Amino acid sequence: MASPTLLTPSSKFTPLLPPFKPKPASAAIPSHQPPQEPILRRQFLCLSTTTATATALSLTSLLAVTPAFAASDEEYVKETEDVINKVRSTINMDKNDPNVAAAVADLRQTSNSWVAKYRREKALLGRASFRDIYSALNAVSGHYISFGPTAPLPAKRKARILEEMDTAEKALLRGR
Repeated sequence: MASPTLLTPSSKFTPLLPPFKPKPASAAIPSHQPPQEPILRRQFLCLSTTTATATALSLTSLLAVTPAFAASDEEYVKETEDVINKVRSTINMDKNDPNVAAAVADLRQTSNSWVAKYRREKALLGRASFRDIYSALNAVSGHYISFGPTAPLPAKRKARILEEMDTAEKALLRGR
């Protein structure tokens, strides 16, 4: 509880800052300029939106953004064959091989870049080779992410992945 000496009716409030006294309106505006109407919030927002839109439109026309397209069909075939060979060599490695972890890391990097490059290509999404490779890469990556880079693939999963690789390779040779 507070002591009675601290709160007395005779104590005065002393402000820390002097009171603010606004200048009269006639003194605020110089006599040589006519008084201006204040800009309303609605007018300000409309003007700023118009300016921002015009600036954005002029910048987009200057920059001329073009979508990133994957390379030619020959490059897709070559890179897909490289991925197929890398998957086969990695999953057929002996589990006691000391280079398994490095090979799995290299395979993950290669598969991530392949998927990132070709996943958004509408022309490739319907291809049988793309579908099979994507499915196999998903299975391989999921296994190594879940069980670690040195865990061997189960026989059923390995057989399914190799079958998808064979199917994808045949589809690539047929142009599909």
